Amino acid sequence: MTHGLLHVVFTPSGAKSLRTALEDAGRDDQVISSFDCLSFGPINPLELPLRSKWVEDELGWTGWNKIAPETEAFWREALSPGRRKVAWLSRRSAMEYAGFLELLWRMHDAPCEVVDLSEVRIACPPENGLSRPPALPMSLGLINANTIRQEKLWDLAEPLPATERQRYRDLWQRLRFENAPLRVIEGGELVSAPISFFDERLMSYATNDWQKVAIIVGEVLAAEMDDEVLQVGDIVLAARIDAMAASGQLEIQGKSALEMQSLVRLPRTQ
Repeated sequence: MTHGLLHVVFTPSGAKSLRTALEDAGRDDQVISSFDCLSFGPINPLELPLRSKWVEDELGWTGWNKIAPETEAFWREALSPGRRKVAWLSRRSAMEYAGFLELLWRMHDAPCEVVDLSEVRIACPPENGLSRPPALPMSLGLINANTIRQEKLWDLAEPLPATERQRYRDLWQRLRFENAPLRVIEGGELVSAPISFFDERLMSYATNDWQKVAIIVGEVLAAEMDDEVLQVGDIVLAARIDAMAASGQLEIQGKSALEMQSLVRLPRTQ
């Protein structure tokens, strides 16, 4: 049995898979997960009430502050002294990458090991009886518990070199200074982006016929998967559809695009 090891994860789905894998392997490691997504919203200062107001004003989503207890508990555990800590991420996930950078920012010089899945190819289960080549995991949350256990991915944990740690801290310092609405992955790096970053791609899937918002959002998310990155979630994309409908770039049937069954189309020309 392994005692005292703390795994720090930045997606709830990833934490669930890892926790199951560790339990199935007979390990008693603790797994904690961040519930906040730092790839969008203000990060300087990084205060949940401020972020909750931004989410409500910019994205039309109320109740973001409900994650406050889980977020506070996460940071207490993640920064607790005297424990060996392993942070899990893929730099192909904007959510995981941003959360990891904030962890290093708060940890200062405290020791930390890292499982970086960005370039690790994972065996894929057969599909329709046919074998599939290994794939790059874009997020820990996309790897099932059996694969984590069979591959013993926790064995990939390595101490973070001082030079690499400083590079990450410098990157997050720049992103904090820019304090942009979005942080996205470009050229393998996390960069600041305007709130309209995904508008052109969303518009490219709109047609003259009514479509469910869920279809357009799904197309954008699928395109991200083809690019082997996870940039954004459905809340941000639906909020941008609402914004473009408000500006006349799109027409919408329904109260809000956040209701994914609402319909949207290109405006009819007079």
